[in-house]
Amino acid sequence: MSSDFESYEQDFAVLTADITGRIGRVPKLLGDEKKQMVANIEKQLEEARELLEQMELEVREIPPQSRGMYSSRMRSYKQEMGKLEADFKRSRIAYSDEVRNELLGDDGNSSENQVGC
Repeated sequence: MSSDFESYEQDFAVLTADITGRIGRVPKLLGDEKKQMVANIEKQLEEARELLEQMELEVREIPPQSRGMYSSRMRSYKQEMGKLEADFKRSRIAYSDEVRNELLGDDGNSSENQVGC
């Protein structure tokens, strides 16, 4: 039984490492490439959530006397997931601000540009 859990753990570790790398690249991308990366990260985050659900189901099947260690690991994975989601949200907000500024032609100094009119 714990071998299934450990397999899910390995999958989760690989997936979260990939997500972390992709989140770091979002601010450096432009246009459609950035939109595609954001969409890919959203899919991967959903996949990671599903892995956590599978891991929780496995923990429920483990005898109570052995469950403590796995429950502790699950709390850690949930915290990691929360951090990933927060990091992704921040990268998306930065992306949204960047797009807004491009569309408005705002370089962040618009009030200085209007002085002397």
